[in-house]
Amino acid sequence: MEKIALLRREVKVLTFDLYGTVVDMQGGLTEVVTPFLRQKGWDGDPYRFVTWWRRTHFENSMIDSLCDRGHTPYREIGHRAVSYVLERAGIAHTNAEVQSLVAAIERLRPFPEVVPALKRLKRHYRIAILSNGDRDMLEAARPYLGVEFDALISVQEAGYFKPHPATYQKAAEILGFSRSSIMHVANHAFDCIGAKAFGMRTAFINRRNRPFGDTPHEPDLIVRNMEELADLLT
Repeated sequence: MEKIALLRREVKVLTFDLYGTVVDMQGGLTEVVTPFLRQKGWDGDPYRFVTWWRRTHFENSMIDSLCDRGHTPYREIGHRAVSYVLERAGIAHTNAEVQSLVAAIERLRPFPEVVPALKRLKRHYRIAILSNGDRDMLEAARPYLGVEFDALISVQEAGYFKPHPATYQKAAEILGFSRSSIMHVANHAFDCIGAKAFGMRTAFINRRNRPFGDTPHEPDLIVRNMEELADLLT
């Protein structure tokens, strides 16, 4: 309880990853691709298709940051990832179909417990999104989030994808708070590790009940969902 009391006292801002932490990316995109894939006559597992899509996107975004030759928009990397997975699955497709699938990301809905939890947290902290999504994608998502965030911050401002330290540094600059007074909340270990290495506090939303893994940058909190986070911090 001493640790929780310290966090309550020192943390002033909560930043949240969007895709997979606030909104249900895996479930939402599976719903979107299922009729599309059936129409194409593909009898594979739509859930696995989305997993391939997301893994390919993540790999390509990390390559983009490591090459350090200018930031590629999230949407463009999404188009490349979906095209690759469709080609790998042997599914004929058009550019318009690829664009339509990626555009569905902007309409994803929060996990069931997220909105009530965020409203509780908002009474005690400033809350912000820190996402790999493009600026316009975050603005397009705003009506679907169910709560008004104090800021929607895209890594486009920093010119790198998370977990590059520049993304967390830029977020702290935009918010106007020291890194130690910000807690970054994410469902992805890599994101928590990046924020913690930069000097932020972190909370890992362990929705899938998986080990965080060995790292010198362990999260300050590990919770099952956003409701449990709100219970601890308010």
